[in-house]
Amino acid sequence: MGLGPLLGRRFLVLHHEGRYSGRRRTVCLEVVDHDPLHGTWTVASGFGNRAQWYRNLRHAPQVTIQVGRRRHAVTAYFLSPEESAEVMVRYAGSHPHAVRVVCRLLSLDLGRGTPDDLREAGRRIPFVRLDETPPRRWR
Repeated sequence: MGLGPLLGRRFLVLHHEGRYSGRRRTVCLEVVDHDPLHGTWTVASGFGNRAQWYRNLRHAPQVTIQVGRRRHAVTAYFLSPEESAEVMVRYAGSHPHAVRVVCRLLSLDLGRGTPDDLREAGRRIPFVRLDETPPRRWR
């Protein structure tokens, strides 16, 4: 749509394949954490493990993402509940409204919103880290 330069830091487009149909699929996801030094992006599944894109990545974790106008080959890694808890605390510090929306979608109680409450909610949200795949070198 040409909005990549505007949304590229906060959103990415995930290009993946349907696990049954094999058809190409795309979904726009919010980036909850990005490490440019290591080439990683972390996203959360706001619909839990029921989201089709999440289930498709479980089946085929090598995918492509588009961030701004650039495409990256990545591999999906599914974070443990403890890793997810820490991502949630960091994310809540910069995007408290978005955290409330995701928790509402998943029927999670944020309690008073303390770091411990956020960690508990984060343990129940599926987070996926997308690691840039190093380019293949020909011998």
